[in-house]
Amino acid sequence: MKFLHLADLHLGKRVNGFDMLEDQRFILEQILTLCEKHGVEAVVIAGDIYDTPVPPAAACTLLDWFLTQLAARRIPVLAVSGNHDSAERLDFASSLLAEQNVHIAGRFTGCPKQVVLNDRHGPIEFTLLPFVRAATVRHYLPDADITDYDSAVGAALAVCEPAAPRRVLVAHQMVVSGVCPPQLSGSETAPLTVGTVDSIDAARFAGFCYAALGHIHRAQRVGIDAVRYAGAPLCYHLDECGMQKSVTLVRVGKRGVEKIEPLPLTPRRAMRHLTGPLAKLTAHPTDTEDYIWATLTDPTPLPDAMAQLRAAYPNAMRLDYLPQGEVAHPLDMTQAVRGKPFVELFQDFFTKMNGRPLTVEETVAVKRLREEASKSE
Repeated sequence: MKFLHLADLHLGKRVNGFDMLEDQRFILEQILTLCEKHGVEAVVIAGDIYDTPVPPAAACTLLDWFLTQLAARRIPVLAVSGNHDSAERLDFASSLLAEQNVHIAGRFTGCPKQVVLNDRHGPIEFTLLPFVRAATVRHYLPDADITDYDSAVGAALAVCEPAAPRRVLVAHQMVVSGVCPPQLSGSETAPLTVGTVDSIDAARFAGFCYAALGHIHRAQRVGIDAVRYAGAPLCYHLDECGMQKSVTLVRVGKRGVEKIEPLPLTPRRAMRHLTGPLAKLTAHPTDTEDYIWATLTDPTPLPDAMAQLRAAYPNAMRLDYLPQGEVAHPLDMTQAVRGKPFVELFQDFFTKMNGRPLTVEETVAVKRLREEASKSE
């Protein structure tokens, strides 16, 4: 069986005020073309289907169109909710949709949804685990030993009764390989406490031949090739400029995964980062319809700089200044703290407020409070 692994569509997303729906429609049309070209037999969507829990009507219409197109091609869909989605809204009419081979797992209610599809080698089981928090799993599995996100996901998967020797997991979580976090992008709202209580060890997925993950916007493997983030299909932030976006084609054979192949996507408009004096950037513009993030190196801010930039590049999204000779600073404060453990963030804040670092005893106390707080989530 060949299936396509997608994630983090974020339908309805706006980037610096720009509505991305036309770009998203363009990329979904391209994905449908790839399905036909490669003989795709199923499509997996690993969460963050929408950008917000209450998406705009146009985003719902776009998803309806995409699912209808897949159903018309008789391509089964296996999808889970992400942390941006409303699990309850995604579950609406899920039983009716399942009759059309569109299987959506919105809420976790005690056991992940399991869907069995068949190919010429026999059954393949897709285990659909929506985004869960430790408190959610603890509510439905009160007897399980749950102390953090990792043990919560372990408990949720432990209740599954395998129905096929070839098993594929679809999940939307922060997954790490040992102590190594995935590479993040600026467009994610991934937990800042990577590597602590909010993370799940990829070793939890040892019983699956492939783990189709969502949550991280850079396509990448987590420890091994068969545990993988598909990444977002479009660029949504400055640090994704120039990044080759893709969807992942997975071929499962008689004994498991035989081939994993990223299929490149071409956006309707590229996202580019330009650096230099305003006069130089606007003198001879090229590919003027692209989305532009500009860093101006002029010594002082210029009046109507954005208006001048948009005269050359109508889709200029944002500009900032970095005069020549100055040290670059993160464009967003979130970039400066992204990926830092909670205790280190608290340490930085405490030092700034009090003029001294935490003592060893205070550091231990902060760690203990963080662990206790996570148990009540």
